[in-house]
Amino acid sequence: TYMELVKKITAPNPGVFTGGGTNTYLVGREDLTLIDPGPNIKEHIDEIIRVGENKIKRILVTHTHTDHSPAALPISKVLDVPMYGRLIDGESSWEDETFIPDVILNDADIIKTDEYTLEVIHTPGHASNHLCFLIKELNCLITGDHIMEGSTVVIGPPDGNMADYLESLNKLFKYKIDCLAPGHGNFMYEPKKVIESIIRHRLSREAKVLRRLEDVGDIDLESLTAIVYDDVPEQLHPIAKFSLEAHLLKLLNEGVIKKDNNNFAKI
Repeated sequence: TYMELVKKITAPNPGVFTGGGTNTYLVGREDLTLIDPGPNIKEHIDEIIRVGENKIKRILVTHTHTDHSPAALPISKVLDVPMYGRLIDGESSWEDETFIPDVILNDADIIKTDEYTLEVIHTPGHASNHLCFLIKELNCLITGDHIMEGSTVVIGPPDGNMADYLESLNKLFKYKIDCLAPGHGNFMYEPKKVIESIIRHRLSREAKVLRRLEDVGDIDLESLTAIVYDDVPEQLHPIAKFSLEAHLLKLLNEGVIKKDNNNFAKI
């Protein structure tokens, strides 16, 4: 069963970006892979090491945002185990500068133990270096922040990219997946439905952006956020603004809208 092979430990870092906290996963029974060790919080690190019982052989990170990877380096030093992952292509304001992988992971890489096989799936969008890990024997996908339970994912440019995000979601349909183990929230057991609904949500948000631009003509990012996200509580608008910017960059690249000074308008 899932629970025998996959243990979830949630970090004590709840918040508006992290929901109940960042999920750390331990995969395996005797030969453990630690995925997304989370923030550098002593009690969380101590708990990971305690549950790991000296069986952790490697550390994988889905991406290097500050709620997912900072505990990697301290744990790697204490246990003397290698860190696996990849670096971002450009700049990000949420970047964990301490994470330098010993092993750089690429799409379709396989990490094999006697107990299980992990396939690496490169899923840029939320971050350029974002990876998901498919536990082949369980058809269970560790999704990091590519897919979260209970909320949509923030896409923050310049490292976050909405076109890449949609492409990476569509890419998952090629794999046999029965279960999603997200970076925030609970296990989800209807992956296809979940992925389809995220794609639908993003495309309907994009359609709403275009409708609002049609209504108002020229408008700046702040004002546009208020009318595109009028269905979202106002205290979340500063976060929504990141994803809106990502939608606008995608539409600019597609030549559907234009930008003059700091105003956006439909072409």
